[in-house]
Amino acid sequence: MTSSDVDGTAAQDRQVQQGEKVVELQRKVIQLEKAVESHAKVDQAIGIVVAVGKLSPDEGWTVLRETSQHTNMKLSRIADMVVAWGCAGELPEDVRLALEASLARARATSECAEPTA
Repeated sequence: MTSSDVDGTAAQDRQVQQGEKVVELQRKVIQLEKAVESHAKVDQAIGIVVAVGKLSPDEGWTVLRETSQHTNMKLSRIADMVVAWGCAGELPEDVRLALEASLARARATSECAEPTA
């Protein structure tokens, strides 16, 4: 094996490594884009819950999280449904019931609750 053969093999190895890095970076970019999109949808859903329930943003987050846990659905899926509900006015019954129960619990202790006389 000559010196140029060794150099050629080393160059090929570097190219393979660089190609693998490019593929890994592309995968990470796609993953980050999905995360940003999901985060935006969750934020929109929190806004809807806050407006409907007259809650603080932290309480809205808790309502979404509880609804996700009680329906055994991913938070992003619940957020998608709540945002669609804002337009269509419909939710699957199990999600609606879990959301209503969580809203009732949140309203009972809300820092935004109207004072009683």
